[in-house]
Formats: sequence, structure tokens, C-alpha cells
Amino acid sequence: SCKVFFVKDPLKIVRAQGQYMFDEKGEKYLDCINNVAHVGHSHPYVIKAATKQMELLNTNSRFLHDNLVQYAQRLTATLPEKLSVCYFVNSGSEANDLALRLARQYHGHQDVITLE
Repeated sequence: SCKVFFVKDPLKIVRAQGQYMFDEKGEKYLDCINNVAHVGHSHPYVIKAATKQMELLNTNSRFLHDNLVQYAQRLTATLPEKLSVCYFVNSGSEANDLALRLARQYHGHQDVITLE
């Protein structure tokens, strides 16, 4: 499964800090693949916030919780009025799937054009 990224020797990444990942030999790599570009790996604020939340509750958005509503309200307050609905999903793949299903339902068409 790693052949797409690593033709010869796959990397064994053992830790990360900021924008860098480190392999088992201590070699440093700029992380341009993972979804950490906005805060980096091991960001102290994110670790503190995640730890605080996990001490209270560690679940996903399938259950009702006031924080979901509060976050949606804070988020939509920063957007144009037309963008007033939030869908919380687990991954980019889930987001793409939902976007396709919504577009198909709205337009009544099944065709999709994508770029590789």
C-alpha cells in the first residue's frame, strides 16, 4: 500500500514535532502529506485542549452534545449567511461522499467530473 509514495524503502516514522517528522534513524522530513499544516505536530495548545476533552468525553459526532451546536454557531458566524448549515464528518473521504450525495440529490444528476 505504500508503493505510491515509496518506490524502494518505505519510511518508518517514529515521531513528529512542528512541521517535521523523524524516522527511526533520526532523519528529519518536512511533512507535506498529513493534515497538520495549520498547527503542526505536537502543538502544545492542541495537546492541552485534546487532553482536557478526552478527560471529559472521547467520542465522535454521532451523539448529541451542546459543543457541536456551539461550534457550528461560532463557525457559521464567520461565514456568509448562505453558508449557515454545518455537517460534521469524520474524514475527507466522508466529506467528499456527503458532498456528492448532496449535489446529486439537489441537481437530480448522477454524473461527476473529477481531476486526477
